[in-house]
Amino acid sequence: MARNIEIKAYATDFQPQKQIAEQLSDTPVEEIHQIDTFFNVKQGRLKLREFPNADAQLIFYRRNDQAGPKLSEYTITESSNPSSLKEVLRSAYGIQAVVRKARYLYLLGRTRIHFDEVDTLGNFIELEVVLGESDSLAEGESEAQALMTQLGISSDDLIDRAYVDYFLKKIKTTSLLNPLTNTLK
Repeated sequence: MARNIEIKAYATDFQPQKQIAEQLSDTPVEEIHQIDTFFNVKQGRLKLREFPNADAQLIFYRRNDQAGPKLSEYTITESSNPSSLKEVLRSAYGIQAVVRKARYLYLLGRTRIHFDEVDTLGNFIELEVVLGESDSLAEGESEAQALMTQLGISSDDLIDRAYVDYFLKKIKTTSLLNPLTNTLK
């Protein structure tokens, strides 16, 4: 499995933080719209990520629910037929929830910096320090910590779960959830 060190945080000053990322980045920003359909699985998380161009990625990942830099192990496979794949997965596992977001991606060396506008949840920053086979977790954590400082992310801003967990918690407190599909009505 591929692996990275990851953090997720509330974006406390979204536009200024994006400007800092733009100055640090090796590449121009890439705007990506994503629809992530999460399926009910016993371990880890399984999601189908769909893009507007009709391509998709099936992503399985495992990571601990903790604030701060954490190890994420993942496997990704590409799909050019997401609707059929989604139907197979829905039939086999059931849909847990659907999360929609606009993502602004910046690259800095081996680190992917995401600024996410997540429907119903708000604005977030995610850092993914991609690790090679010989890279230590400590190296990745150190890189993530340094970038957190540069972007003005404090330990109070960190979140410990996936967006889908916060999404499910939020919609359970409202009457907006369609009980058949776990998506907003």
